[in-house]
Order: sequence, then C-alpha cells, then structure tokens
Amino acid sequence: GAVTGGIAAYVSCPCEVAVVRLSNDSNLPAAERRNYKGVVDAMTRIAKEEGIGTFWRGSNPFVFRAMMVGVFQVATLDQFKQIYDEYLGLRYNTVPNVFCAAMTSGLIYSVATMPLEAAKNRMTSQKPDPKTGQLPYRGIVQTLSKVAADEGFFALYNGFLPYYLRCGGHTVSMFVLVQIIRDFYRSN
Repeated sequence: GAVTGGIAAYVSCPCEVAVVRLSNDSNLPAAERRNYKGVVDAMTRIAKEEGIGTFWRGSNPFVFRAMMVGVFQVATLDQFKQIYDEYLGLRYNTVPNVFCAAMTSGLIYSVATMPLEAAKNRMTSQKPDPKTGQLPYRGIVQTLSKVAADEGFFALYNGFLPYYLRCGGHTVSMFVLVQIIRDFYRSN
C-alpha cells in the first residue's frame, strides 16, 4: 500500500498542483490571483512561468501522505472489522461491519495525514517573497514546524471535517464496494 500509493502520488503531482492552485486562486486578494481559466491553462502557465519543477515542489508531503494513507487504511481496517464484530455484534465482513470499520479507519488516517495535506497545500500554492525571492516553505518538517509555530499546532487541522468526510467517504465507498463484489462472487 505505501509504495504504490507513493508512486501514484508522485506521478499525479502536476494534476494535484493545478487543482490546488485553481481551488485556492479565488481566495487570494485580487492583486495576488493568477486567474487561471481552467486546468489546461493552469498547467501550461505554471510550466511556462515557473518551470516544470514547480509541479513537484510540494511532492514530498503529497507522496508521504499517500504512503501513510495506504498504511493506515489497510493496516487498521481488518482490526476495526474484528473489533466491531466482537464488541458491537456487527458480523465480520458484512456491509454494516465494513462500513463502520472503514469510517473508523478513515478517521485514523485523516488524523494522521491531515498535517501532511496542509503542508502539501501550503507548498504547492506558495509564492516567493517579493523582497528576497525565497519560498516560505522548503520541506515537510520545516513547513509543519513553521505553521505550528506561527499559527498554532491546530492550524495543521484547519478544514478537518471536510477532509475527514472526503477520506472517510472514499474509504467507505472503496471497501464496501469490494465487500459487495466479494459477496457476489461467493454467492455464485
């Protein structure tokens, strides 16, 4: 889970940078907006104006986050299925059992990876300081430390509820669908 998640994240970095830029652009002050017309315009302008390397500027937290998603999602799901079976009577590998286990697994992975998501978003949407030309965020640890020091630790969890709903929803959809397919094949 970790290696394949990391590889997939690295390959998809250009798309992720374009999406983060597009979604954050309208929140910037008018003078700082890039006013992208769409994904193709964003990717073309980023490459021309800032260089191809910009697409991988936030890749470390993005790749590391994807690796942690694989680790936490897969590592905790079966444990939670067992817990819900033993303690709540939700029979193992039934859709309700998998649903609850997947929501809990999604919660664990959301708590573990939200700071990395925050670092990735900061690194991919940053602009150089106008005076020094330096970027404010240079790596995962430096970004996490700077945000926590300047804005408080919980700033790394801004937007947690929608992030969890996305992660939990994705985890539930994926694992419940897998269970339904397994049940279908076992019954035939």
